[in-house]
Amino acid sequence: MRIYVGNLAYETREEELREAFEVHGEVQEVTVVRDRETGRSRGFGFVEMPTSAEAEAAISALNGREMGGRTLTVNEARARQPRGPGGGFGGGGPRW
Repeated sequence: MRIYVGNLAYETREEELREAFEVHGEVQEVTVVRDRETGRSRGFGFVEMPTSAEAEAAISALNGREMGGRTLTVNEARARQPRGPGGGFGGGGPRW
């Protein structure tokens, strides 16, 4: 099960997140999402756990818990929404 972890302190490392979740079961993957240009954390990440039971235990235990001076938001990750065409530039080129 994929778990969303929000409101992370910008200094939070993937190893710290892994340790917090491993108390509740096996952790397959941990990702702290980073800005492409600066490499700085964007303040959220994802944890992948193999079983729903372990994931639910981790969510219950860690949602609302303080880590790095911030209160975590932990819940089941939603499916990623498809992005539309464009890219913020209006698309299509000049219209004369």
